[in-house]
Amino acid sequence: MISDLSPHAKTSPRFVEPPWNEHSEHWRQLDAQLPPDHLAREIREAMAHLDLAPLYSTYSGRGKAPHRPDLMLAIVLFELRRGQRHPSQWYRDTHESYPLWWLGFGIRPARSCWYEFRDRAGAYVDTLNAQLLHQAVDEELTTAERGALDGSAVAANASRRRLINQERLELRLQQLEAVAQDEAQGEDPGEVPGWMAQTPTGRTRQYDRYGQAQEQLAKQHAANEQRPPSQRRAPDKIVISTGDPQAPLGLDKDGVFRPLYTVQTVRDVESPLILGYEVFAQASDAATLPPMLQRSQQLSGRRLLELLVDSGYVTGLDLAECAEQRVTLYGPWKANDWSDPKKPSHFSKDQFTWHDDLDAYECPAGHLLKRVSRHTRVCSGGREVVEWQYRGDAQTCQACPLREQCTTSKKSGRSIQRSEHEDLIQAHRAWMETAEAKAVYRLRGQTIELVFADVKEHRGLRRFSGHGLARVRTEFALEVLLHNLLVVHRSLRQKSDAEAINRMTEDIAA
Repeated sequence: MISDLSPHAKTSPRFVEPPWNEHSEHWRQLDAQLPPDHLAREIREAMAHLDLAPLYSTYSGRGKAPHRPDLMLAIVLFELRRGQRHPSQWYRDTHESYPLWWLGFGIRPARSCWYEFRDRAGAYVDTLNAQLLHQAVDEELTTAERGALDGSAVAANASRRRLINQERLELRLQQLEAVAQDEAQGEDPGEVPGWMAQTPTGRTRQYDRYGQAQEQLAKQHAANEQRPPSQRRAPDKIVISTGDPQAPLGLDKDGVFRPLYTVQTVRDVESPLILGYEVFAQASDAATLPPMLQRSQQLSGRRLLELLVDSGYVTGLDLAECAEQRVTLYGPWKANDWSDPKKPSHFSKDQFTWHDDLDAYECPAGHLLKRVSRHTRVCSGGREVVEWQYRGDAQTCQACPLREQCTTSKKSGRSIQRSEHEDLIQAHRAWMETAEAKAVYRLRGQTIELVFADVKEHRGLRRFSGHGLARVRTEFALEVLLHNLLVVHRSLRQKSDAEAINRMTEDIAA
């Protein structure tokens, strides 16, 4: 029962007793008004599947007695289910919503308590999610061996219109330091600029946040210097959001340039469970497949055997990673770097024949392209791949009657890049053309797309409520906890009802 603390909690920290219990008159009146199928009742029943000892262990038992964390967690899950994501809203609703009075036995924590509880959740929510997935595997609700991976951009809690560059950032830091120095000497700083916080405490936090922004900008400038000259941006065009310096800038699903985070989930193909999740401080899905394989195994205790993805995850590096971990990857190969869709009249790489014994490509005209160079290409996420360049003889190509269909070069011959993972790429492309692979891949659209449709449309997760990677990650982890908790609870209830019906049928037959 949610009204009873676990044995661990009784022998560890002390907690404030809630105003009511199940025998209180006020609570009994609310209980009589609450419909039997109300969400609050379902969450209360579902929380019986959680071992909250990790949650209780985050409290030291010193200082002022806190509110019971099991009651606060139940309220948070209820609020998230209704799309109320912000701690300030949780505070208001505990003063206005009678289902929350029923669920929390009348507790009304202060606003600051809800913010502190959200931050505290980051220490244990992964453990609770792992509990549910292990229970689902033990109860044979899933094998956790086939998943569908996808990502989505979610707006950070920061303005997309207040972006500043290095010069303006340094100027603001100087102004904050000047005001802080005046206050330290007991002088009145006078009227501060509109962008500056109005209180000393607020300015201290603002200064720390601007310091983080300065560090992030320094990394962006260093990365910009590593790019080829033709791809470098002007230093004054490199900007950052001071509202959430950890949030990269990129285009969201609506094509709006803003601070955002990329959310990744691995959805179970056999059930509605989410097997893995993570939030990345980047604006794309690049290089997220390897860590998501690791996250899924960490949470579910099972190694994925099959993974369904879109073309953005199918790269030579990702295929090599899956081959090493013995994971079968289902997903279409993206448009090749050497193929120009705007000029379909030119021969694509697929029309060249590879001769392994000759270490050369044969062009449609029967001429050989031989290896001329080797280089290492740095991909998104800092990963590296070795590539070789193969080029045809310049005089032969210029004299070839098929030159206009093959190359635009006026001086040199046609060239082709070959990756160190080329064999894996070709084998994967051939595999995805089989009827078996196509049949499995069709399952992807029935699974992963529903995850983001649900959390964005029904749970309101179009913009995070917290600032910084740690808080947005906690926010999404709580969302997954709520989802998986209800999935496990409903599945076990259906399983129990089915077993009861079978027993009744057997008794009647006997």
